[in-house]
Amino acid sequence: MPSRHASETPNSGDGSTRERDGSLLRSLVVSVLLAAVGIVVGFGLVLVAGLVLRVAGIEITPVLSIVLSLVLATGIGFGGVALLYIRYREYDFSYVGFRVPTLRELAYTAVGYVAALSLGLSATAAISLTGVEAGTNNAAQLGMENPEVLLLLIPASFLLIGPGEELLYRGVVQNRLRERLPAVAAIPLASLIFASIHYFSLSGSPSARLVSISLLVLPTLVFGAVYELSDNIVVPALTHGAYNATLFSLLYIALQFSQMA
Repeated sequence: MPSRHASETPNSGDGSTRERDGSLLRSLVVSVLLAAVGIVVGFGLVLVAGLVLRVAGIEITPVLSIVLSLVLATGIGFGGVALLYIRYREYDFSYVGFRVPTLRELAYTAVGYVAALSLGLSATAAISLTGVEAGTNNAAQLGMENPEVLLLLIPASFLLIGPGEELLYRGVVQNRLRERLPAVAAIPLASLIFASIHYFSLSGSPSARLVSISLLVLPTLVFGAVYELSDNIVVPALTHGAYNATLFSLLYIALQFSQMA
C-alpha cells in the first residue's frame, strides 16, 4: 500500500511539474466527488425507504425520520461509500488506521473534544453577539420540536454519526488529499469539504447557511488534527461523537428548563 503521506517523500525528479500538478488536481477532484457521492447515495437511500414506507401505509414519524437518516445516510451511505472506495483501491482497514486506541490516543481524544467544543461554542457565542444570522441545523430543529429525537441522537452520535462521517471524510477524503499534500493543507481542505456538504442539512438563507458552514469548519479542523496525530480513525470518530452528543445533550437540557420555566 502506498504511503498516505506521499507528499512528504522527496520527488525523484523523473516526473514533470505538469504530472505532479495533475496528480494533485486528481486528488482534489476525487476527494470532492467522494464527498458528493456519499451525500447522493445517502439521500437516495433515505428517499427510496421513505417512498416504500409510504406505499406500505406506514407513517413516518420524526423519530423514524431520524432513524432512516442515521442508518441509511450516515451509516450505509457515508460508511458504505468509504468502504467501497477502500476496496476499489485494494486496501484494507490499515489505510484508515483502525485499532483500539492507546492511552496516548485516548488523551488525544480528550484534548480534541475539549478543543472542538471550546471552538464551537465560542464561535457560536461570537456570532450570536454580533447578531449575524446563521442557518439552522435540520436535525437540531427537529429535536427542538420533538425532544425525544435528541435522546436518540445522543447515542447515535457515537454509534453512527461519528464513525460514519469520520470514516468517509477523515479516513478517505483527508487521506486521499494527504497522499499529495502536507497535513497543513490537507486538513483544512478536508474540513472545508466536510463542512460544505452540510449546506443541504441546514435551513435559512444562503448567506446564513454559509455562516453555519464557517462555524462548522472550526471543530472539524480539530477532528482532522487528532486523526493526523493518532493515525487511528477511532480517535476522530470518538472525538466527533462526543462533540455532537454534548451539543444534543445541552439542547435537550435547555429545552427541559424552558418547559419548566
